[in-house]
Amino acid sequence: MANLFSVKDRVVVITGGTGVLGKAIANHLAEEGAKVVILGRKAEVGNQIVNEIKAQGGEAMFLVTDVLNREVLEQNLADILKAYGRVDALLNAAGGNIAGAVIAPDATFFDLKIDEFQKVVDLNLTGTVLPTQVFLKPMVEQKAGCIVNFASMASFRPITRVAGYAAAKAGISNFTQFMATEVAVKFGEGIRVNAIAPGFFLTEQNRNLLTNPDGSYTARGEAVIRQTPYGRMGRAEELCGTIQYLISDASNFVTGTVAVVDGGFNAFAM
Repeated sequence: MANLFSVKDRVVVITGGTGVLGKAIANHLAEEGAKVVILGRKAEVGNQIVNEIKAQGGEAMFLVTDVLNREVLEQNLADILKAYGRVDALLNAAGGNIAGAVIAPDATFFDLKIDEFQKVVDLNLTGTVLPTQVFLKPMVEQKAGCIVNFASMASFRPITRVAGYAAAKAGISNFTQFMATEVAVKFGEGIRVNAIAPGFFLTEQNRNLLTNPDGSYTARGEAVIRQTPYGRMGRAEELCGTIQYLISDASNFVTGTVAVVDGGFNAFAM
């Protein structure tokens, strides 16, 4: 019987692939036999990840991208199709936050910088919609493919201070459900759209917000731990199994879902 969870020889495109989470996922999928395409802004980091994967016998390539630039994304797609001839999965992992879109503890809503708010919404939400438009095209032609968007705990309920990020991530959850219906009705059951919602994982973007220089938790980090039944932050590799499931045949009848990987954070009440 075929291995339902196999991703061997599947071409997987990862936007934001040079981040902590993207790197862990790329390495895992390459170990499982996928052909991984890492898209990001940091060429030095991206090429280093590719070299590490190849040194372990995996298949990978890196392309500089801008998830808000259709022309660049179209060129990325052309380069991928030239190299591999198809796109089997797209992981929309690009995203992040900007200080001006965050309301500090001693500030109010009136201090929110609307231009920074817009940048965060664009990066996280539009930066998911636009790559989906571009990389969905070969999936439609193949009549097969998987898209996994990156949602958040903020997709389910507003998290204090991060006004722009929370609004964008709530939009991603809605967009995931919208697209699941859109592609199934118009292009057939071969294309699925889901999302993954990581709980709190330490990344380069949130490390200073959640931890002190000595590694201890900040007040906000301690608040996260208090509301996480597992009593710790997630480890990047703990996202890999869920991602593999969502892009493998094991989830063939799964679309429009948001898979939570959070150590119980979203289930916590008091």
